[in-house]
Amino acid sequence: MTDPHDADRRGPDSPAARALVRSPLSDGEWQRLHPLTPLLRGGLFLLVIIGVIVANLRERLFELFLPAVTDLPPGVIPPDPVDFILANNLILIAGGGALAVLIVLLVIFRLSWRFHTFRISDDDVEVRSGVLFRTHRRAPLDRVQGVNLTRPMVARLLGLAKLEVVGAGLDSNVKLEYLSAKAAETVRGDILRLASGRRLAERGVAAAPAGSAVQQAADAVAAGIQGIVDGEDFSDAEPESIVRIPFGRLVASRVLSGSTLMLVALIVAIIVAASLSTLWLLFTIVPAFLAFGAYYVRSIARGLRYSIAPSSDGVRLTFGLFTTISEVVPPGRVHAIEVHQPLLWRPFGWWSISVNRLTGRGSTDSSTDPFAAVLPIGTRDDIERVLRILAPALPAEEWSFVFRDGILGPEDDDPYVVTPRRVRLLRPLSWRRNGAVVTEDALFLRRGWVRRTLAIVPLARLQSIGLHQGPLARATRTATLAAHVIAGTVRTSVGALDRDAALTLFGETARATVAAAAGDRSHRWAG
Repeated sequence: MTDPHDADRRGPDSPAARALVRSPLSDGEWQRLHPLTPLLRGGLFLLVIIGVIVANLRERLFELFLPAVTDLPPGVIPPDPVDFILANNLILIAGGGALAVLIVLLVIFRLSWRFHTFRISDDDVEVRSGVLFRTHRRAPLDRVQGVNLTRPMVARLLGLAKLEVVGAGLDSNVKLEYLSAKAAETVRGDILRLASGRRLAERGVAAAPAGSAVQQAADAVAAGIQGIVDGEDFSDAEPESIVRIPFGRLVASRVLSGSTLMLVALIVAIIVAASLSTLWLLFTIVPAFLAFGAYYVRSIARGLRYSIAPSSDGVRLTFGLFTTISEVVPPGRVHAIEVHQPLLWRPFGWWSISVNRLTGRGSTDSSTDPFAAVLPIGTRDDIERVLRILAPALPAEEWSFVFRDGILGPEDDDPYVVTPRRVRLLRPLSWRRNGAVVTEDALFLRRGWVRRTLAIVPLARLQSIGLHQGPLARATRTATLAAHVIAGTVRTSVGALDRDAALTLFGETARATVAAAAGDRSHRWAG
C-alpha cells in the first residue's frame, strides 16, 4: 500500500531539517524496526502457549520435580496427553505438528516485521503495520508533547528499547517497538529537535552500515548484556540529575504512607477475627499480604535509579530498576503542577510533586500515567530545584507565593483569598489554608491541613476558568473556583471561597490568561 502523499512528504529534505537529525533512521525514508522485534512482540503469545502446556502437564511435572507435594502413590503418574501420544505411537505426528506450528509462527512474526515500518519526516512521525489489514498512524511533530523511552527487563537483555511519541489528542500516541537502545536514544533526540522548531547550523552525519539482520541482532544482544554490566552509556547521555533520592528515604516514605495504615488496620482485623474464630477471614491473609508486598516492591523499585534534569530539549525524567522508563517533557507541555505533603511526612520536611500533562492515551487505557509523579519524594531544596525547571517562566517576585505563602502558609500578610470566617465550619481544619491567588503568570490553589497541597496552573496552559455554586454554597454566599486543564492527578479547584472575592478572582484570572497566552512561546522551546 502506497501513501498517496508520499511524494509531497518525503522530508526531511530541507538543509535546516537535515541539520537536526543525527540518526540514519530519521532520514525521511521508510525504515523497519529491529529484527528482534517479533521475539518481544510475540512473547506474550508464546507465554500463553507455554501456560496451556504446563496446565495440561502439571500433574506429571509435579510428580517428576515435586513428588512430596502430590497425593499420588510414588511412581504413579495420572494419564495426560504425553501418555496418549506414547501409547498410540504418535510421536512423529506430534513432533511434526509442533514443528509446523513453530514454522507458521515464525513466518507470521517475520511477515509482521517486514510490513511494520516507520518514517520520520520534518512534519510527522508515521507508522504503517499489518499484513492483511493495514493501519497507518501519523503524529504531527507540531503536536508532539514528549517522547517516552522504555526498556523492559527482557528488552534490556537484548539491547532494545521502545519509543512512544506522545501526541496532543485522545489515542494519538505512536509507538516504535523496538529499536536498538542507542538508535532509540538518538531517534528520540531527532524527534524532539524536529518538534521543537529549532534551526541549527547544518552538520553532516556519517551513517554506519546497518549490516545483515543477523548481525544487527547479535550486536544488539551483545550491547544489551554489556549495558547490564556496565550501566547505560548513550551517546546522547542525560545530564546529571539535580535530585538524589537516598534509598533509606525512599523506603521510609513508602512505609510512612496511607497504604501502611491500611495494612495495620488489616492486621488488627485479622487478629480480631482469629480471636473470634472467624476462620473465613483468615483466607484473606495470604493474598492481602502478597498485594501489599507487591505494592511496596513495585513502588520502591520504581523510585530507584531516579533522575530528573534539564536538557536542551526539556525536562528529562528517568526511573525504574527492572523496567527503565525515560521521557523528555518539553517546556510548555506541563499543564498543572502540584506539591503535596502527607501528614506523616511533615516531621521530616518531605514533599512530592505531580503534574498534569497530555499523554495521548486512548479512552480505554485505564493505567495510570507513570510520569505523573515527577518527584516521588524530596526535601525543600529538591522541591525548589524541580519547580524551577518545571515552571521556568515564574519570575523571582512570585516565588513567595509558592513556599512562604503557598506550601508553608498562611502568614500574617497572606495574599491568598481564603474561606471566610463565617463559613469556617465548611473547612473546620483548613479554612485558613483553603484559598487561591492569581499573578500575571500562574494561578495558585492552596488546600488542606492534614495533607498540605499547592496546585500551580500556568496561565498560558489554562483552557478555561469556572465558578460553581450548589445549594449550600448559594445559602452561604460561597463558590468553588475551578481551573480547567488537561485531566490528571492534580486537583485544580478550590471551594468555600467568598462569592464576591471569587468573582473578582475569576475576572482577574480570565484577563491574565488572555495576556499570558498571547505572549507564550514555550511550545517552540528551542527558539
